[in-house]
Amino acid sequence: MDPRKILVALADLAPARSELVLDVTRAGQPFAWLEEPERAPVGRVGDRFAGLDALHREERVLRRGLGWVLGSAEIGGVRRRVRVPLVSQPVRMERGLRGRLLPAGDLEITPLLADRGLAARFEEASGLGGPGWLTAPGTKAWISSLAWAAELPVRDVLEPPVRKAPAEHLVAYAVAALYVARDVASTGPRDTLLTWSNRTGLEHTALDAVYRGTDGGADPQAGEETGERVRSPLPLNAAQRTVVARSRRERLVVVSGPPGNGKSHAVVAAALDTVDRGGSVLIATQSRHAAEVLGGLLDRYPGPVPVLFGDAERREEIATKLTAGLGEGVPRSRLAEDARRADEAAATVARTEREITAALDREALAERLEEWLPLLPALRTDVPAVFAPDFDLDRARRLHGEATAEAHGWWRAWRRRRAAARLRALHEDHDRVGTALRAAASVRAAAELAASGGTDLAAHWDALARADDALAAATGTRMRHDATSAARWDAAARRSASALAAALRAGRARRREALAALDAQALVRALPLWVGTVTDAEDLLPAVPALFDLVILDEAAHIDQLRAAPVLARARAALIVGDPRQLRFVSFVGDADVAVTLAAHGLGEYADRLDLRRISAFDLAAGATAVTVLDEHYRSVPHLIEFSARRFYDDRIALVTRHPRTEATDAVEVRTVTPETEMEAVVAEVRALAAETSIGVITPFRAHADALEAALLAAFGVDEIEAMGLRVGTVHAFQGAEADVVVASLGLTDADPASRHRFAADPNLFNVLITRARRRLVVVTAQRDASGLIGDFLRYAAEPPRPACAPPDAAKGWAARLGRELAESGVPVRAGYPVGRWSVDLCAGETGLICRVHPDGPAAHIERQRTLRRAGWRLHDAFPTRWDGDATRAALELAGPTGESAGDVPRPRHSDIQA
Repeated sequence: MDPRKILVALADLAPARSELVLDVTRAGQPFAWLEEPERAPVGRVGDRFAGLDALHREERVLRRGLGWVLGSAEIGGVRRRVRVPLVSQPVRMERGLRGRLLPAGDLEITPLLADRGLAARFEEASGLGGPGWLTAPGTKAWISSLAWAAELPVRDVLEPPVRKAPAEHLVAYAVAALYVARDVASTGPRDTLLTWSNRTGLEHTALDAVYRGTDGGADPQAGEETGERVRSPLPLNAAQRTVVARSRRERLVVVSGPPGNGKSHAVVAAALDTVDRGGSVLIATQSRHAAEVLGGLLDRYPGPVPVLFGDAERREEIATKLTAGLGEGVPRSRLAEDARRADEAAATVARTEREITAALDREALAERLEEWLPLLPALRTDVPAVFAPDFDLDRARRLHGEATAEAHGWWRAWRRRRAAARLRALHEDHDRVGTALRAAASVRAAAELAASGGTDLAAHWDALARADDALAAATGTRMRHDATSAARWDAAARRSASALAAALRAGRARRREALAALDAQALVRALPLWVGTVTDAEDLLPAVPALFDLVILDEAAHIDQLRAAPVLARARAALIVGDPRQLRFVSFVGDADVAVTLAAHGLGEYADRLDLRRISAFDLAAGATAVTVLDEHYRSVPHLIEFSARRFYDDRIALVTRHPRTEATDAVEVRTVTPETEMEAVVAEVRALAAETSIGVITPFRAHADALEAALLAAFGVDEIEAMGLRVGTVHAFQGAEADVVVASLGLTDADPASRHRFAADPNLFNVLITRARRRLVVVTAQRDASGLIGDFLRYAAEPPRPACAPPDAAKGWAARLGRELAESGVPVRAGYPVGRWSVDLCAGETGLICRVHPDGPAAHIERQRTLRRAGWRLHDAFPTRWDGDATRAALELAGPTGESAGDVPRPRHSDIQA
């Protein structure tokens, strides 16, 4: 399969250009001419802009336009109203007596000018967009030339004040205005795909791996079991470590997981690991908000400085760092010291784990003594030597292992014969010797623990937590310095970094040209971690196949193949991340067009992969290799996620957030209102939540979102909106986002047409709507007779939360005896309490009691302890050896620590549990 052939077929199916906006004003949206381009409007209009800026801070909806074309013109054979700026820029509002408009992104030449090279030349205008530019000599001529180049034939360029727009022709004004831009159209991918189809070396890229498929055979859940040790500054669970391990050795890795299951943590960990091994990474997301979330997560952990190359406010900060000496590189001596400290921290962790493992092994042996008691008299008679106090049990057990192991080759066969001969001195029957050795080990372990007071690992667990934190910090520091080492920062890299700093400060078109002219390999060697949107990646980064070692495509179920292909071509390997049960991409490609195009290019065998209407970038990758599933949930209290877990994920979500203090929390409330009062009810709910610092108001419908926005702006001032962290928008605007409290306004009535009900009840959309909240969801609806998916959810919300269920025989032996004694002391007790993929032996009040070594061994026991401590659990070791099997005495000692007055309950560390 030739990847170029695929790209040509995709180009034939791609739109040549997105529909361009000729009138940026919308009914009901604020618009203001500016007397000074840098000053924010005042009064009620200014307040409304400020409120919109606060409500949509992640989306950056405010735009400052410079050089406006107004009037009417015949375009494409149709007379169209025109009100469009020739230059625009995202801005933020700084409020005050002399409030300012602060740049929040690029100055952009109007997309009506399709020639990118010509747009770059217009961008070179001296002082473009700066103070005094609108009144500078030559600006009018510049505006006129750009308008005509954009096929907007203006008759004249006028100075303010702006008059009524002419009805039959176009004029331009050398003036600034503030407006709202909801959806910014990007250029179509057709030309991009055709350009890529002429590149060589595509067969060595992730694009080829996705369409060709991999050899298979990889275990999607195999991680550290293969011997690969994953060190990361982020706390990772086993599945996340598997993602990192797979990304080291496979060309294509696919990761799936429900909302709140740590996909972002896995992405960041894999990116940092790749850079740490000398590679380079491009992280591309569907939305700008998702790119900034990942950029913020990277900032929270020590590691390489990410280059946020798109429309990001942090670009100036990055440019400043690049010109402030970053290019000198960290010397080898510092790298050696970093490596030494990281190794020492790792050794401390390993030593603490060995101590805990030895204690757990001893406890497990002692626990089995009760099973051996009936057999001990006969074993002491048959193999008496092994029960002697000075007998070397460890050596005998090693010999038994050699004597019973498979023998491949003469050396192992000789060792097996020699071990068997030595064991015959104990007894002729090897099996009998093995049984006696195991029994003797239990006897000795029980005796040692009885003499030492039993197993209590409290100090060890605290030491392990400190060691883990120290290792994470040391690993992150080493990663950050390695990424800026002198080996990476040679002369070519420094030149490229300096040029990049200049490019980051340039306009969008000029930056694109500047980046294309850089020494790309030297640049990514010096700056190995890049983060931006899929659109920005294609619009700004050099079109060089396999420029990066790894591309991470986030939100991939929301990305179509047309947008994904050029991004995949930029790297040798890919990590594709997404959730096919959340919002998906929308395609307007027809089935007939796909069939005709595939036949024309001889690609009929790829029809299953090139079904552009139904197969997202995630679906395509999932069909090419095994999928690692992240199944542990870290975001929401149980009541907020259990409906989604059952309805959309077949109950395969393991809730790490389950706890006695959260499981009974009724976190979903329904307010049934009349259609006329739904807006008022939403405002009232938000007002009642004024003490919160993170509130989202969400609805399925665009028009309803606009009405909610207007109602909230009328009810709350900017200070209130900012204090509440209030956001409002459609479900699509909240994909990938979350809030402590969400108010979902369904915008439905029983009388609405069926199509409107079907839209709101789309499973992917509804799944996103009900899973954005961390602590509480309030549903406001005018429906009285809801059916289907929505009706099922409203009935679920009306029921109290389900308590955690454990197997009937969850407690046996010591745990059962201890549980009964605690219950008789008045402590509420549950056995086998489920938390994530783990269980707590006894849940006494809000305290977890660990009564036995985990059945899967010490490694699983340690992993469970780490997970539960990070999730905020207070845990006590309650092994029987501490009380010599006396459950009554144990219960008397434990009743205090498990009671309500036992002190502060530790809360989850959100950075650790991947909130």
